Amino acid sequence: MRVLVAYLSQTGNTKKVAEAVYSAIPEPKEIKRIEDVTSLEGYDLTFLGFPMHMFGPDEKVKTFLGTHTKDRAIALFITHMAPEGFQPVQVGIQKFRDAAAGANIVGVFDCQGQACQELKTNMLNSPSPQLRMFAQVDYSQGQPDATRLERARAFANETMNKVRP
Repeated sequence: MRVLVAYLSQTGNTKKVAEAVYSAIPEPKEIKRIEDVTSLEGYDLTFLGFPMHMFGPDEKVKTFLGTHTKDRAIALFITHMAPEGFQPVQVGIQKFRDAAAGANIVGVFDCQGQACQELKTNMLNSPSPQLRMFAQVDYSQGQPDATRLERARAFANETMNKVRP
C-alpha cells in the first residue's frame, strides 16, 4: 500500500497537521506540498490537507479536489481558526466534501489553527458582525497544540485501519 500526504499551508498550521499525519503512517509514504502534486495515480490512499477560507475551500482547492480526486480514496484534514464543532465550520467541511464529490472519502479531520494577523485584520474590517466578533475573541493562539496534533495522528491510524487490506 502506498500513501501520499499532500497539503496546502499558508501560515504553517496545515503543515504541522500534515507532518503529524505523516508520522503516524507506517506504510510506504510520501509527503508533498499540494502545488507539487500533479496526480494521485499510484497511491492507494491520499491524505489531503487544506486551510478553510471563509467557511469553505477557496477556488484553487475546489479545482484541485474536482480535478484530482475522482474515484480515488482520500482522507481530508482541514485547519480553521474557529473551535472544532462550531456549526459554520461543519458547513464549511461539507463544502470540502462536496468539492471532492467523485472521491471515496474515507475520513475527515479538522482542527483549529492559529489565525495570522492579516486574516484577523481582514476579519476586523469585514461587514460581517460574526467575522468581526471571531477576530476580537480569537481563541486560536498557539494552535494546533500538542493535543490537536496527537488527535491528527490518531485520525491517521484510524483511517489506515479502515483501508488496509
